[in-house]
Amino acid sequence: MRAIITATRLADELTGANPPVLLDVRWQLSLAKAAGAPAFDGRAAYAAGHIPGAVFVDLDRELAAAPGVHGRHPLPDLAEFGAAMRRAGVSSDRPVVVYDGGQGWAAARAWWLLRWTGHPDVRVLDGGLPSWRGELSTETPVPAEGDYRPAPAAAGLLDAEAAAALARAGVLLDARAGERYRGEVEPVDRVGGHIPGAVSAPTTENVGPDGRFLPAAELKDRFKALGVSDDTEVGVYCGSGVSGAHEVLALAVAGVPAALYVGSWSEWSSDPSRPVAVGADPQ
Repeated sequence: MRAIITATRLADELTGANPPVLLDVRWQLSLAKAAGAPAFDGRAAYAAGHIPGAVFVDLDRELAAAPGVHGRHPLPDLAEFGAAMRRAGVSSDRPVVVYDGGQGWAAARAWWLLRWTGHPDVRVLDGGLPSWRGELSTETPVPAEGDYRPAPAAAGLLDAEAAAALARAGVLLDARAGERYRGEVEPVDRVGGHIPGAVSAPTTENVGPDGRFLPAAELKDRFKALGVSDDTEVGVYCGSGVSGAHEVLALAVAGVPAALYVGSWSEWSSDPSRPVAVGADPQ
């Protein structure tokens, strides 16, 4: 299972002959700014203590472009993304391990981007920083420049039209909380509800109380109950392509390939001409 790695295994690999590049992508979806409170500061959390050797990666600035018509976290400019990864020491012939504060969403976004753009060996620390039992460091490393050059795959990425088509022809999973899917609440976007035909599949149900992924067999059973079979084409969306990446990661742990609609609900709902479904029924 190459999509995730345990803290014990990571500690062993960090002392090996070809230790992985470590990326710290601490980030939180925060509504604090709307209430006048300061937003979560991932860089400050990193400075206060991180796994030794880890390099901080800013999700909002390096793993996404500025918010706009394509959503709150649209795809980054790939030249800028590649430059950020090279600054962090990422090379094509060296494994990468990504972690965040434990939720897994931000780490999964970095995992998905690196995998979609061609890196052959990227894993997420299962359980994030809370699972790490070693010492933390406050030193900021200066890694040697990497050589990674993004080469996006033809598959694995959905736009709005492809997501709508997949909801009819395959299985499109909505990774947001159920109440947002049903349109009962919508704290961020223009309108609540879901893409017609999408199936509610909150990504929070892919992990246990400790934030670690459920066993692969349990995840496979979960997705099977949601309509995913061996020959099903599967896509995922969320609010802005972050928690959806975590669901794509969960599907990978279960052995199921899936595409991500990066624009997600923040893009879909911004266009009043697009249809919106509400309630528990997918349609």
